[in-house]
Amino acid sequence: MTMPPASTPPASSPPLWTTGDMAAAMAAETSGPLPDHVVGLSIDSRTVSAGEAFFAIVGDRLDGHDYVTKALANGAALAVVSQARRSEFPADAPLLVVPDVLEALRGLARAARARSPAKVVAVTGSVGKTSTKEALRVALRADGETHASTASFNNHWGVPLSLARLPETARYAVFEIGMNHAGEITPLVAMVRPHVAIVTTVEPVHLEFFPDITGIADAKAEIFTGLVPGGTAVINHDNPHFARLERRAAQAGVQHIVSFGEHPKADARLMKYALQEDGSTVEASILGTLVDYRIGAPGRHFVLNSLAVLAAASLVGADLALAALALAGQRPAAGRGTRIDLTMPGGRALLIDESYNANPTSMRAALAVLGQAPIGARGRRIAVLGDMLELGAAATTLHAELAEAVVAHDVDVVFCAGPLMRSLWDALPPERRGGWAGNSEELEPLVLASINAGDAVMVKGSLGSRMGPIVKALARRHPAPAAADTPVRG
Repeated sequence: MTMPPASTPPASSPPLWTTGDMAAAMAAETSGPLPDHVVGLSIDSRTVSAGEAFFAIVGDRLDGHDYVTKALANGAALAVVSQARRSEFPADAPLLVVPDVLEALRGLARAARARSPAKVVAVTGSVGKTSTKEALRVALRADGETHASTASFNNHWGVPLSLARLPETARYAVFEIGMNHAGEITPLVAMVRPHVAIVTTVEPVHLEFFPDITGIADAKAEIFTGLVPGGTAVINHDNPHFARLERRAAQAGVQHIVSFGEHPKADARLMKYALQEDGSTVEASILGTLVDYRIGAPGRHFVLNSLAVLAAASLVGADLALAALALAGQRPAAGRGTRIDLTMPGGRALLIDESYNANPTSMRAALAVLGQAPIGARGRRIAVLGDMLELGAAATTLHAELAEAVVAHDVDVVFCAGPLMRSLWDALPPERRGGWAGNSEELEPLVLASINAGDAVMVKGSLGSRMGPIVKALARRHPAPAAADTPVRG
């Protein structure tokens, strides 16, 4: 088999890496006709763009080597493959050959960090990592070129991929770092080497893998071990584990610690705020500067994390006024609070898509947002909830305790999917029970049959609970009105 010539990168796309620099960073052997440079990096043959390098990562279910030919046919300029699989490809295939593809990606990530003049912010936390990362992207972009992780690329392959994609021209860079076991953050933050490290909060998430919540706090505190000399730790002062995180930061050699929250001693302190259905207005003192601003995403959790965002912006030298002004453009990420108007017989309904993931803290935050959602004259606030996973022995209790939040936020009807959500179902007042099913697929027809004009519906659950299909089914059956229509619900 003869390979087509290496894809030429689009003329309008600036080089990300020269092929020579890539090969040197990864200690790769070159093979076949290679381009002078690549304009991007990909690990997905379906979405690879012309001129990008395709990395044949070996995952839990799929091996990227099985898709190299497809990636090159789809426009990849070259592929990075392992020595063990080199013989499977033609002699004229444009390849960089390495002992281990993931380790090669890590090498490229370290090279990207070494060459970059950008000020770097890293974010972790039990809740709010992705939304805080996106808010930082919005805030810092107002002051200069900003690179940030795509989606939730926060694990052992997502972080090096995001870092390796860092353009040499970026002024700021933001990376999300996740974990569900102790020891996972340390090697990732060692690559990122941030100037500012944020811990949004510590909550009972992934308890299945920890003896208690203090273990989670210690795992999150690993982010401080990667700070550059003179770097700053930004910690939630309102969280019960603040003192523990502060100690861990000091033990890691961090000399500059900044706190945020409503606590009177917080360095980035919330003074006043007002929640609206589509955002919030905030007055805060950010490292001694009084700032008034608006956030374009609804919810108190966005308000609190905006304090960390603006503190970080100030710490890396961005214009604080521009950063605060830019937060009016913040929007919830897909599956994390995005709002969809539904066209119903007799009017409209509101769908709030929180289906990406869930834990007790984010579930309460989502119920609070639903409690503020507008409804029509006969509308109801309806929660459609799936199991929260990885909670260990406390799972039953943590699900049942959500009944308090349902009542406190005036949620009228609750639909539950999954064996763990049965605990919430049993704890709900009878008049608030909409329906329960063993899984989301069985629950879907009950939900579809129950939504009426004027309702506000919020769908949420852990990713493994598969609540996303319910969102898609509602949007498909009741498509959004045309843009020219008047957005009046009810």
